[in-house]
Amino acid sequence: MKRIATTNAPAALGPYAQAVDTGDTVYCSGQLGLDPATGALAEGVQAQTHQALKNLQAVLQEAGLTLDNVVKTTVFVQDLGDFGTVNEIYGTYFHGGFPARSCVQIAALPKGALVEIECIAVREDKKAGIPIVDF
Repeated sequence: MKRIATTNAPAALGPYAQAVDTGDTVYCSGQLGLDPATGALAEGVQAQTHQALKNLQAVLQEAGLTLDNVVKTTVFVQDLGDFGTVNEIYGTYFHGGFPARSCVQIAALPKGALVEIECIAVREDKKAGIPIVDF
């Protein structure tokens, strides 16, 4: 087991790893729309969604993976009224088929964020032999 850390994504805000790589699977902690260089939260739900997904990409890249390896995401939003906006942006980041996903509204996120996204990814060779059907 290996803990993943990259300066291309914001440092953890508490006692947790950006991701944990078990060899077959990478479990990514939730990413907010924080700029890794400044630590500042992007302005608005659109910018925060883009930045959260870019941060996930950076963590996955550190593990040698891409969003195409993602099999499950969980999206946390402060306001479910933002679902359509988040959904539209989210859909532009996945090109190898969409992963399974949950989206839930929560009372609050760290730093007053509007969106947080976490994911689980698997190594491509572990996906071999699993038929993927796009709808």
